[in-house]
Amino acid sequence: MPIRRLPPETVNRIAAGEVVERPASAIKELVDNAIDAGATRIEVEAHGGGLTRILVADDGCGLSAEELPVAIERHATSKLAPDAQGLWDLLAIHTMGFRGEALPSIGSVARLSISSRAKGQSDAWSILVEGGAVGDVAPAAFAGDHGARIEVRDLFYATPARLKFMKSERAEALAITEEIKRQAMANESVGFSLDIDGRRVIRLPPEHPGPQGRLARLSAVLGRDFQDNAIEIDQTRDGVRLTGFAGLPTYNRGNAAHQYLFVNGRPVRDRLLQGALRAAYADFLARDRHPTAALYISLDTSEVDVNVHPAKAEVRFRDPALVRGLIVGALRHALAGAGHRASTTTAASALDAIRAQTMAGPGGYSGYQPGPSPAGFSAWRSGGWTRPAPQVLPGMSDVSARVEPGAYGVAEAVREAAYGDYDAPPSIAYPGVSEGPAPVFDPVDFPLGAARAQVHETYIVAQTRDGVVIVDQHAAHERLVYERMKGEMAAGGVARQALLLPEVVELDPAEAERVVARADELAALGLVLESFGPGAVLVRETPALLGKTDAAGLVRDIADDLAENGQALALKERLEEVCSTMACHGSVRAGRRLNGAEMNALLREMEATPHSGQCNHGRPTYVELKLADIERLFGRR
Repeated sequence: MPIRRLPPETVNRIAAGEVVERPASAIKELVDNAIDAGATRIEVEAHGGGLTRILVADDGCGLSAEELPVAIERHATSKLAPDAQGLWDLLAIHTMGFRGEALPSIGSVARLSISSRAKGQSDAWSILVEGGAVGDVAPAAFAGDHGARIEVRDLFYATPARLKFMKSERAEALAITEEIKRQAMANESVGFSLDIDGRRVIRLPPEHPGPQGRLARLSAVLGRDFQDNAIEIDQTRDGVRLTGFAGLPTYNRGNAAHQYLFVNGRPVRDRLLQGALRAAYADFLARDRHPTAALYISLDTSEVDVNVHPAKAEVRFRDPALVRGLIVGALRHALAGAGHRASTTTAASALDAIRAQTMAGPGGYSGYQPGPSPAGFSAWRSGGWTRPAPQVLPGMSDVSARVEPGAYGVAEAVREAAYGDYDAPPSIAYPGVSEGPAPVFDPVDFPLGAARAQVHETYIVAQTRDGVVIVDQHAAHERLVYERMKGEMAAGGVARQALLLPEVVELDPAEAERVVARADELAALGLVLESFGPGAVLVRETPALLGKTDAAGLVRDIADDLAENGQALALKERLEEVCSTMACHGSVRAGRRLNGAEMNALLREMEATPHSGQCNHGRPTYVELKLADIERLFGRR
């Protein structure tokens, strides 16, 4: 079979298939160029899912008449330059684009028109490319002082086979919207607008650079709830800085679609982020729930390779373990700093449920009795309406506990209620609780307020200065016991049990090598193993907490975790799951009647314990209703 040289137009279309996968990827490349040009406002329009027409206009530095024909040549770019020795360093990239492929790739498969006025020039120029055929540079009308206006029509008309692989117009439009959102989150100081089929979809004004402007942009893109329930992240380790915002554990989602990673201002998709987030939130969320986060990594360009994918959607770190450890450590530190804080969406959901039930009318309450007839009270007096017998509201006859003002016990009662048979840490002090005469202190000034009652022997009702707090006593105490057990396990190590007959586990040679390399880390978690020839490991001891366990299955799960996430999450999760189960059985159960000192002690301990705002599965342990919201329910505001 003879070797043939492909014609340039075929080469261009092959390359375009890598760079321009769908309309959203074409828009990404054009927006990248606009950002590199210093644009402060970028306008995007799309019709027919981007296949019929795309327009990207910006107020960047623009292109001169001499630069237009060069800009559409393959591998021609203004973003790379040789150093003093004449070398072209692909690791010293400080721009979004650098490959010089976007415009020629789009022009080879579509009808591409570029109009531009360079900064400081009075004339504007345009050039047209149709299916790879380049037209002449001609004068053009341009509304702005400077910038570029790029129009793409009939995308993939020159490669009809590619059109068969496009999704519906709606799916392509959603992909375009998601791409603009990612670009907007990465560049808060740039204003973005997006119109799809003449309909306004996105309008985002420029924000001030910095954390506050970034949070405002994230709030506009991800919703106001994210701003209200986000924790700021700002940590640096060995020259790598991590900033951004992560959601509280109780503010979680059913999938990982709301997890965003940006590296040196570039939106990227990386499995490293998902693994690190899973590890950081593993202690707070069930496996089918996912956190929300927007994380920004800044590091020296020599420490990250952005030239590993034609679409520049993936990166490769020189030290991925460093980056992953930074993400996990920073998130855990921020979550610990959040204390007992729970998401505001729990209160909003409760209020919405109450409003929905109130608006439901007669169907909202099973004990509802119809009132008098339209004839009014006269119908009742004439015997036309029988007044119903007095009704007892559901739950009012159930056993409840009441807390009188000043019903605080002494310090021993508080500690016993919070810890059961355990001793409370001496560092925790409870304001208003002492052996001698108690100082004057209003307990409603505590963050979780003062306990006023226990209803249904399950929920503690507390009063704060500006609202009401309802606490699930079992979920709250379960988290407190769990945190205590984790502290003990970290301080004293994990107890181990030796296997009567060591078990040989066969693995792939590469998997076995990864597992053995982490032998010291696994031993600290109670799993002692060693190499047993190529492709096998020998398990000698397992964690005592797990009891009788499938050692082979555990090792294989660890091997899978090491291959996917770079950390042995399976063993940690199993140990934490056992601790969680033990905490569940050892905590205050629903149905147990508590006295005033016990209820207040539980509230104080929640305030002193990190992560007490959610149970071990990410559900809230309490709901706070502000007085203003309650007054709105009753029409007082």
